[in-house]
Amino acid sequence: MDARIREHATIIVDHSTEVQPGDNVVISAPSEAEDLAVALHEVVGDRGATPVYLASDSRAQRAYLKATDDDFETPTHLKALYEETDVLIRVRGEANATEQSDVPPETQAARSKAYQPVQEVALSKRWCLTQYPTQGNAQLAGMSTEGYQNFVWDAVNKDWDAQRRHQEQMVEILDPASEVRIKSGDTTDVTMSLDGMKTLNDYAEKNLPGGEVFTAPVVDSVEGEVLFDMPLYHQGREITGAHLVFEDGEVVEHSADQNEGLLTEVLNTDPGASRLGELGIGMNRDIDEFTYNMLFDEKMGDTVHMAIGRAYDECVGEDREANESAVHLDMIVDMSDDSVIEVDGEVVQRDGTFRFEDDFEA
Repeated sequence: MDARIREHATIIVDHSTEVQPGDNVVISAPSEAEDLAVALHEVVGDRGATPVYLASDSRAQRAYLKATDDDFETPTHLKALYEETDVLIRVRGEANATEQSDVPPETQAARSKAYQPVQEVALSKRWCLTQYPTQGNAQLAGMSTEGYQNFVWDAVNKDWDAQRRHQEQMVEILDPASEVRIKSGDTTDVTMSLDGMKTLNDYAEKNLPGGEVFTAPVVDSVEGEVLFDMPLYHQGREITGAHLVFEDGEVVEHSADQNEGLLTEVLNTDPGASRLGELGIGMNRDIDEFTYNMLFDEKMGDTVHMAIGRAYDECVGEDREANESAVHLDMIVDMSDDSVIEVDGEVVQRDGTFRFEDDFEA
């Protein structure tokens, strides 16, 4: 077994989820990630915890979704398992990254609604979402298998304490802020209030890799337009050129160059799906290639991402409203050229460079 797999497993168990003796742990992974699943069981056993293994398979999930009539019930047996669990570890890895591309968007949306109570329980636990470098994801990224393995483990197996310190400088700017403006070229100019919200430092405590700082906007404060000029894969389909116009926090116009219908279905999932739940700023410089994998792409340096849908409770101040939704869809803006982030009227990032970095130009 590649030594980097064992290191990956150790970071998940000791850093991301802090597994303790006596913990009940659920490990979910596809068959393509068997080596990481084995390493996780070894490390969990070393720590005196008890694992339960759930096999995840896109082909099986597709078969189920294609066979249903969209009348989904909340899987209360899975919810019960999660309620009795201390730690949830979910590993992604696809043999075919577009396996579910022929599942209707309305079916996926209906399933998301039914699974929302399960998701809420899962998010209340110590959890980690990570990636195993499979051939399917390497192909989607346009890389060789070996090149993609190196990319994933360079982004995952790193000094997370140093990354935390680097990102904390941006947290100190955003956390007390009242207003943020994101401007990129002639296509993106959006403002939002962060008053009373909390900014978090993601240094691989939950998502692995980490590498962003993120917060939630005040629900009705988002104004302006955003062109998400980097594509994304959602439900096995590629959305490109997504353009959203906000008034009083709500999407009032939208379009996309490709798969606009899928974007429409997501926005119509529930009332909260047409509002922003997250603003995130990518800060992981080891993620230097776009790979059509949001777990990595949203952490890239020189990017900002915004998510329509659910806000993370940890970001919402005590006297603030949390945006509730069954969906949380991240989309990315390239900030490397002709772009600024302004916080309370002051430029804190220009063309991807932060004001606390050596080559920042005021």
